Amino acid sequence: MTDRQREILFAIIEEYAEMAAPVGSVTLAKLFDVSSATVRSEMAKLEDLGLITQPHTSAGRVPTDAGYRLYVNSLQDNIDQEIDAVDSIKDRSTKALEVRISSQTRADRAIRSAVDSLVELTGNLGLATIGDQLYLAGLSNLFAQPEFLERDHVRAVAKLLDNLEPWLREAAPGDPLNVFIGRENPVGATSGVSLIISKFRSPFSDQSYIGVLGPTRQSYMRVMSLVRRAGYMLEDSL
Repeated sequence: MTDRQREILFAIIEEYAEMAAPVGSVTLAKLFDVSSATVRSEMAKLEDLGLITQPHTSAGRVPTDAGYRLYVNSLQDNIDQEIDAVDSIKDRSTKALEVRISSQTRADRAIRSAVDSLVELTGNLGLATIGDQLYLAGLSNLFAQPEFLERDHVRAVAKLLDNLEPWLREAAPGDPLNVFIGRENPVGATSGVSLIISKFRSPFSDQSYIGVLGPTRQSYMRVMSLVRRAGYMLEDSL
């Protein structure tokens, strides 16, 4: 893949996250100051690589799970530096998380408050493990997304949620930040969601988790940073 193809792929992912509509060559041509024909040629190559696809109802393109994975991998390489850079200026989201977590004196309430903050800040479903239970908030946010108008998608999401807590307990993902995109999810693989979770130590377990569940179409850098930051703060405060 060439540098320009990578840049076009990433632009498609970011535009699609913002607009919730397939991205066409005219939009990309304006972004890159090249002809639409040049963009269409590059998009065709990205499609051959399985990184984008064309919905049958549109002339635009949307990312595939493989395209998202390539993008997320590029973000994970620099996620800690990005968090440090944002934390150094204490943006509004960081302050909101800090206030919600530090205002609680009980560990379970601090974790719930952190989840509730993630729901407000990301617009996704928030979740965390508290002992042997899974705390969920913001379910209506998830099902309000246009991706989940189809009944089959809703059923697949419900299956994932039903099995998430036992899967986390059994699999115990070991990285500080874990991202499972679309079909990478262990259950509910056809649900079209991404699970972004951070591992942290708490009074309940050394393998506690906090995170969000949302459509694969989302602003990964912002959401990944917020989830990882929530894990850091909970571990420090608890």
